[in-house]
Amino acid sequence: MPVRNERRSFWTWGYQSDEPTEEQRNHAARQLSERLAHEVVPPSIPAIDEIPLRSPRLVIPSGLRDIVTSHHDERITHTYGGHGTELLAAVRGIFPNPPDAVAHPRDEHDLERVLEWCHRESHCAIPYGGGTSVVWGLNVPDEAERAVSIDLDHMSEILEIDPVSRAARIQAGMLGPDLEAALKPHGLSLRHYPQSFPWSTLGGWIATRSGGHYATNHTHIDDFVENITLYTPARKLQTRRLPGSGAGPSPDRLFIGSEGILGVISESWVRVQKRPRYRATAAVRFNQWHEGTNAVREIVQLKLWPANLRILDPEESAQNAGAKDEESLLIIGFESADVPQRQFMNEALQVARDHGGLVNEDDVEVDDSTEKSTRRGSVAAWRNAFIGVNAGVQLGLGLLSDTFETSITWDKWPAFDQTIRTNVGDVLKRVLGDSARLSCRFTHVYPDGPAPYYSFNGPVPIGGEFDCWRQIKQAANEAIIDAGGTITHHHAVGRMHRAGWTRQMPSGFDRVLRAVKQELDPRGILNPGVLIDP
Repeated sequence: MPVRNERRSFWTWGYQSDEPTEEQRNHAARQLSERLAHEVVPPSIPAIDEIPLRSPRLVIPSGLRDIVTSHHDERITHTYGGHGTELLAAVRGIFPNPPDAVAHPRDEHDLERVLEWCHRESHCAIPYGGGTSVVWGLNVPDEAERAVSIDLDHMSEILEIDPVSRAARIQAGMLGPDLEAALKPHGLSLRHYPQSFPWSTLGGWIATRSGGHYATNHTHIDDFVENITLYTPARKLQTRRLPGSGAGPSPDRLFIGSEGILGVISESWVRVQKRPRYRATAAVRFNQWHEGTNAVREIVQLKLWPANLRILDPEESAQNAGAKDEESLLIIGFESADVPQRQFMNEALQVARDHGGLVNEDDVEVDDSTEKSTRRGSVAAWRNAFIGVNAGVQLGLGLLSDTFETSITWDKWPAFDQTIRTNVGDVLKRVLGDSARLSCRFTHVYPDGPAPYYSFNGPVPIGGEFDCWRQIKQAANEAIIDAGGTITHHHAVGRMHRAGWTRQMPSGFDRVLRAVKQELDPRGILNPGVLIDP
């Protein structure tokens, strides 16, 4: 797979071609001007070569200069992830702590050489992935004396396909669209579509335990991993490729979600599947939010395993799916490579009706392998809003917008939702005013509980965005942990969720993790400050 020649954007997700146009930014400003009742003007984007950076604090050895660079643009584009606080700083040309160098290893030997150099010289080494972290997972820590960002964009090929076992051996630097394009001629698909799919990598998905397309059953990248190859400062580790094993604690599970603190993932065997031919989709409307969530619970506990089973509250439905006010929208989707899905859909719709769901037959689409589209109306509107993030459109316009996500068991769900809406809603109104909005949808659901995903936005004084965001985020984190949820279902921990993760983990587990890190990373150079103290 050829390396993409286009430069990454330094102020939004993806590449320069993914940047919103001036027309799009001006349109967003006009819309926001109407909401705020005063004129809003998009800030100018600084020229990348005019952004000041401190000088590199390290010297690249001559033997590594073909794969390691301290070029100004490379350091700029590897400074930040994809969180709104970072992108806002980028738009304002604020880059106080860039990496001192960026490494682009071409193969595992190069990766080994880079890690040996970083270990020998005590350079902080930070795996970059696709650069879409929204939890401050790839930033250079303030206390680092020198730092190298490691980008595996040159290690981006499918190395082997096993059609009998339906698995593929894929390098960690492969982007989602390239991965799917390479599997398609073989009639195969990974079918893992996180919201960052266009710009994120297989290695990043594994390192952060990303959540993908499936709302039930195969929800996380964990469900697809057969084995992992990992490079650490101490040694190379390669787990045995197996469909399953009961032999002790799983080393794969140790490295999945390790967020770059134990090593750099170079490749993985992952389970793939035949591309789906049979599909069915439907939109169901509920007058009561919790009637809809009860329907979701019953459907998922039937174990029909729909690929899509996501409910949007009235605010979310109106914003992203064009639904009427005060209606919650449930989107149901089934798919298979071999089996027609009409009967499965009928079973799910009957449950929805039993809970008060309103089904318009025009909102039910079934494809019995004719390859007609099953994405129309509300379903299509929601999908277009979900896949991809045009993160730069509203930057610097005086609107604060962010999300937080979690999971909780069904028995605690109604009280949990009320707690979040009350506690976070109160802080939102205090910080952002009465026009602040809070909405919720389920991104994934399990027989024992949902994964609710909350979004908020509201007007904010320009220049005061970070302080306002910090107050709201702290309230959300505390409310989630206090009410029994997880600090993150699929966004990862990074540095942003460290406090919540510390409260969530079992007593003493940090010492266990630190002992493993000491064995694999004796000098603590790998992504210090993520998951555990440096």
